[in-house]
Amino acid sequence: MVGSPGFLSMDSPTCVGIIGGGQLGKMIANEARRMSLKVIVLDPTEGCPAARIADEQIIADFKDESAIMQLANSCDVVTYEIELANSSALKQLEAQNYPVRPSPETLRVVQNKFRQKSFLRENNIPVPDFELVRSEQQLRESCERFGYPAVLKACEDSYDGRGNFLIRSKKKVAEAFSYFSGRDCMLERYVPFLKEVSIMVARNPRGQIETLPVAENIHRDSILDTTIVPARLSSRVELKAKKLAEKTMEKLQGAGIFGIEMFVTRNGNVLVNEIAPRPHNSGHYANEACSVSQFELHLRAVLDLPLSKVELLSSAAMVNILGPENFDGSYAVKGVDRLLRVSGVKLYIYGKKISRPRRKLGHITATGKSLKDALERVSRARKMISIVPAAGVPS
Repeated sequence: MVGSPGFLSMDSPTCVGIIGGGQLGKMIANEARRMSLKVIVLDPTEGCPAARIADEQIIADFKDESAIMQLANSCDVVTYEIELANSSALKQLEAQNYPVRPSPETLRVVQNKFRQKSFLRENNIPVPDFELVRSEQQLRESCERFGYPAVLKACEDSYDGRGNFLIRSKKKVAEAFSYFSGRDCMLERYVPFLKEVSIMVARNPRGQIETLPVAENIHRDSILDTTIVPARLSSRVELKAKKLAEKTMEKLQGAGIFGIEMFVTRNGNVLVNEIAPRPHNSGHYANEACSVSQFELHLRAVLDLPLSKVELLSSAAMVNILGPENFDGSYAVKGVDRLLRVSGVKLYIYGKKISRPRRKLGHITATGKSLKDALERVSRARKMISIVPAAGVPS
């Protein structure tokens, strides 16, 4: 651990600084508090979800260099739960031998999708064909070469599908190019995948690597809807995905937990789609279904503690709770009393103050003796609750 290896000091607790105070920061902080560690979060939103758990919040933009230095001066190690962190400022800290984990260079590589894919290809990790887009004419020519549909992606500052445009035909090329006007973009060959899967992989500075089980993911409108564990794959493909995730982590040399998202094709090949250098939505199931959660593994990794082998204790399914399309504002969660009567179900509400269309407000996990059990429970539970405007809700 940062400080004295093998000891947890109650007199002067180790302090973890987290850039980002959303639901991931909140759940990292919750694990840290369980071990009596101190937590300070940096986030521009006053009263962000993690602020309810952390000892202190610094209210500033994720890229604010002076605020990042303030965070580092108050903490023993700095990590992040969002790719929008300022990698240049973090590199300055690292140059002073300050522990930033995952490393600023890892963040720099991953936070630009073209740079990320180029890194993977250079290290012989299979990815879909891609290229940088420089003009509408080049985009048109590349689409003809890749074939339709093709996926245009913003290189930076995009998540939950908001940075993707599926070009279904040549008639959509101009619209796609103007959609990302002024932003660097890359075109990617569309992969007619059989399944989307992900693996959470943790690595500590001493090089120890441990993985969570392979998760099967179902997306709706480019946002994760359901995660199923164990993934419904053959043992051969499952092993291939795990080895690919571990190889990716070895090449990145990162310390922390990473979400490696992959496509499984119909002929059993596995391609890396994207990497998240942080805990990931598809790893939430582990809180209930595994011997250790992704958040505890992340903390162990950034503090250079041993990583225990992960055991899957039960089948599990997770579904996201999203803000409805029809309103934007303060909200309430209706039907909680009925949902909590369902055996094996856990409800997580993140504490975001405002609902927006398709914004992640919480999730539900369900465990069961079988995968069928878990899926039936989570499906039943999700039908019992809804997000409603706060106005008119009885106090």
